[in-house]
Amino acid sequence: MRMSKTQLSVGGKDRNPKGGKRDDLGGLYVRSRWEANYARYLNFLKANGAIKNWEYEADTFEFEGIKRGVRFYTPDFKVYELSGEISYHEVKGWMDKRSVTRHKRMEKYHPNVKVVMIMKKEMLGIHKSVGGLINWELGSKKNPV
Repeated sequence: MRMSKTQLSVGGKDRNPKGGKRDDLGGLYVRSRWEANYARYLNFLKANGAIKNWEYEADTFEFEGIKRGVRFYTPDFKVYELSGEISYHEVKGWMDKRSVTRHKRMEKYHPNVKVVMIMKKEMLGIHKSVGGLINWELGSKKNPV
């Protein structure tokens, strides 16, 4: 589905939008099309009773004692599960050095915090299962997510 510039408050081409506000998400600013699509997916899960709620970039974790490099981490989504458990979901197209360091430090400094990685494989699966039911922003034919 192609979206018009009136539907997205982002600069540049509307064919492959990146970060910006999304009107269909209540004006939420997200950093990428993937994050916007995942937010729509979480709304779908909430509407269908699969999760209680979610928040975007709700918490920041500090890696105490670290003086250089990655000292903080803000996961993309905080998800409130039906069980009462909280998990954090990170939407990632690829893992660069900073991302790898961030996740290793998260495991070391905050071992009781559940972080779920949503990689390309997971995004493709979500797109195939519910992409037609939600306002999914498409990428290229080669990479629809």
